[in-house]
Amino acid sequence: MVFHCLRRGQYPVKLMCPMKNMTGRLVFVRFFAIAALSAVSALTSAVHAQGPNLLSQAALIVDARTGDPIFAKNANNVTPIASITKLMTAMVVLDAQQNLDQTLTVDLDDLDFLKASRSRLSIGSELTRREMLRLALMSSENRAASSLGRFYPGGLSAAVAAMNAKAKALGMNNTRYVDTTGLSPENVSTARDLAVMVQAAQRYPLIREFSTQPEEYVQIPATGKTLHFNNSNALVKSGGWDISLQKTGFIREAGRCVVMLAQIAQRPVVLVLLDSVGKFSRIGDAQRVKTWMETGEVLAIPKPQAARKGAKAGKNKAGKAVSKKKRR
Repeated sequence: MVFHCLRRGQYPVKLMCPMKNMTGRLVFVRFFAIAALSAVSALTSAVHAQGPNLLSQAALIVDARTGDPIFAKNANNVTPIASITKLMTAMVVLDAQQNLDQTLTVDLDDLDFLKASRSRLSIGSELTRREMLRLALMSSENRAASSLGRFYPGGLSAAVAAMNAKAKALGMNNTRYVDTTGLSPENVSTARDLAVMVQAAQRYPLIREFSTQPEEYVQIPATGKTLHFNNSNALVKSGGWDISLQKTGFIREAGRCVVMLAQIAQRPVVLVLLDSVGKFSRIGDAQRVKTWMETGEVLAIPKPQAARKGAKAGKNKAGKAVSKKKRR
């Protein structure tokens, strides 16, 4: 049996094969077929393992139907989780089956003396438990989350104990809570634990509804003012996304964080992104994950634009004063 091998820049070379029966030919062809398939499989695995480029220090993508991980990056690292905490706050509040129409009042104990975060819910503001829950999940309102904890049966300490007990029951063994807002950096977890929490939270219809509501107008009876609140996650208003649950978080120690349950590449996916630097970094990471899953393309992380020399002083290259154009 004669085979021809064509090498670059050469004429065909005859190769003599000692296999002279049909069985020998089949073995020979089978060997090269297996080798080719192995090479393709290795290449595919390498591309899949590479994953998307992410600024987030920890990340996890999980198929919500099967629980199988699709991509992981430092998924077992314990890190502060900021306002992602509020998902657990909402679950224990709903588990307690308290009256959602009961009026809760913001008082001095709801002020943030740790981070000095701002809030438009002034002392004395009265809202129903339902509205406090909505604002805590939708716009990450810290005073709303604090009041939910204070009005929990047994008070704030009982609420935090319930949060830790639920985390343990769910198998979130690397998670710990110390408050209902997430303002303390001692609220910690891992990307893997948070993926479990998202799966548990999606079983609550109100959490799905409130966390993905784009905006809400709230009237404060004491002042007669109507306040407008937006969702803290801009992706819920994006036409390119189908999000059924989400929660954002940020404090300095935690960086920019987001967890979501979304439909990507025609399947439900749990996405956890933790500890990213930059105001829009978590949104950029989410978009890069979506593109990678839908097309296989690995998008580069845009380089930060360097400030032009002299721009800060309001001068052009010649050193002359110039008028600044208003940004739109």
